[in-house]
Amino acid sequence: MPGVLLIAIASGEQLSPTTAELAGEAVRLSADLGGPVTALLAGKNIQGLAASLGGLGVEKVLLADSQGPTPPSPEWLLAAAEQAAGQSDPSVILLAHGGGGRDLGPSLAYRLETGIVTDATALRVENGQLIITKPVFGGSAIAEFSITSSPSVVTLRPRAFEAPETPAAKEAQVEAVSPSTSGDAIEVLEEIREQATEGPRLKDAKVIVSGGRGLGGPENWHFIEELAQVLGAAVGATRAVTDAGWVPPSLQVGLTGSTVAPDLYITVGISGAVQHIAGISGARNVVAINRDGDANIFKYARFGIVGDWKQVVPAFTQRLKELRG
Repeated sequence: MPGVLLIAIASGEQLSPTTAELAGEAVRLSADLGGPVTALLAGKNIQGLAASLGGLGVEKVLLADSQGPTPPSPEWLLAAAEQAAGQSDPSVILLAHGGGGRDLGPSLAYRLETGIVTDATALRVENGQLIITKPVFGGSAIAEFSITSSPSVVTLRPRAFEAPETPAAKEAQVEAVSPSTSGDAIEVLEEIREQATEGPRLKDAKVIVSGGRGLGGPENWHFIEELAQVLGAAVGATRAVTDAGWVPPSLQVGLTGSTVAPDLYITVGISGAVQHIAGISGARNVVAINRDGDANIFKYARFGIVGDWKQVVPAFTQRLKELRG
């Protein structure tokens, strides 16, 4: 019986946080659609990670472990995903809309001659049909889609779905797969890692403090960093700030930057452009600090402060330090 296939791309250290979200959604969908939950675990030196997928409710793990001297190429990952789809014959394939999944999903859908919906924020089953919800028009509207071909390929927005709270008492069956690529395979000559920053990673953070052009200039950016440090938060920025060179592009939040879904998102001097709002639509609580009471950001904020950030942010940071001893 066709089931649900999730594709997890991992390193040799640990599973990505999005893997648990994919597994949780796969288990939930399999209860409605029927069939087993299978996972393709692909990466380099990942043998030790396969067993942990059983605790997430996965029944079978297809292990594609690259033994090459360089990280797996996009072509190798595509070959592994295509082979896993052929072996498991799923009705739904789930990937994370981030990392390698954002690029792998469309390529896989093309190879399988099927449809894809990217950046999904909710899934449900109605009369045996998968209904996919996602933001459209830069986050200004929400649309629902269904895919008439099979399998349905869907990429899920990170932190938009809940990971299983209680580990399942399962031991997944592990089977090795050996993807083959053509002689024209892409060779990875150099691996460039994302610039390291202090504090939690932006995409995984539960609390984020973001600054915008309203701060006035890079000489004021330390106020954002100090507030984030007190809160144990990640630091984010608008495109205008990164384009101006105040901070690295890796801190950009928005449609063309990182899509985030923290529990708390604090904005300072951010007007609320549509592109930025699209990147924070999954935030559970937005706090806006802006001197313009008509700024668009207040339409999406749960709490708002209309005032000069130079008076608000330092006082807020100092009070937090006092409360935290």
